[in-house]
Amino acid sequence: MGLDVVSENRSFGGIQAVYSHDSVACDCKMTFGVFLPPQARYGPVPVLWYLSGLTCTHENAMTKGGFQEHAARHGLAVIFPDTSPRGEGIADDEAYDLGQGAGFYVNATEKPWAPHFRMYDYIAEELRALVTSQFPVTDRHGITGHSMGGHGAITMALRNQDMFASLSAFAPIAHPTQSDWGRKQLSAYLGNDECGWAEHDSTLLLEEHGWKGDLLIDQGSADQFLPLLKPEALANMMALRRQSGEMRIQPGYDHSYFFVNTFAGDHVAWHAARLK
Repeated sequence: MGLDVVSENRSFGGIQAVYSHDSVACDCKMTFGVFLPPQARYGPVPVLWYLSGLTCTHENAMTKGGFQEHAARHGLAVIFPDTSPRGEGIADDEAYDLGQGAGFYVNATEKPWAPHFRMYDYIAEELRALVTSQFPVTDRHGITGHSMGGHGAITMALRNQDMFASLSAFAPIAHPTQSDWGRKQLSAYLGNDECGWAEHDSTLLLEEHGWKGDLLIDQGSADQFLPLLKPEALANMMALRRQSGEMRIQPGYDHSYFFVNTFAGDHVAWHAARLK
């Protein structure tokens, strides 16, 4: 698992780096960001994974999310994966919400996506193994994400509860099997048999499995994509399931990185308390 250094910069006493590597899961070169806090100089630290949303790369949250200052204060590493495979010879679509930049954190089974779009395996298996073997981190991992990345974070954690000790999300796509941000992508990547879609739906997975701990979900009340995100479905399921956690509706906040940046400190502190 050789890593190529793209960049390394000092940040809040730690290092914000970007690396690329040849991915087996996606059969192409993949890029990801890693923030190592100053505490990592003295021993392994817990890890927070941040999964980004539609149209994003590893860079958006890394430069706009404001996570480094909070992670340095609490002694957490932060991993910023890309959202899809990229490059020549990799399938794409003219629409912003399908193809490169819109991997939806699933393993595609349909043409032309299947050869490369295996983001679920990439995050849960390949990149996790690379991170734990190449960086000074512990086996205590939390996961969060925004929008499509919030969907990815919740579904990945609910399906792999032994791998993650804490879970939160910013404005997640909460019920994709019943949303145009979901039905379009799930049918394209997985086919028209909806029986296989449920394992990629946060609301349905919470109903089936619950979550071993408590959840933190932040949602802006002025989010322009509320009809597509369907936070009410996840909130209702949390109530029905008696799931410990909090869904906070933040008055006046939209879907932008200004929203994410505003509450990034809350989420990092919340994960740090559970990862330590």
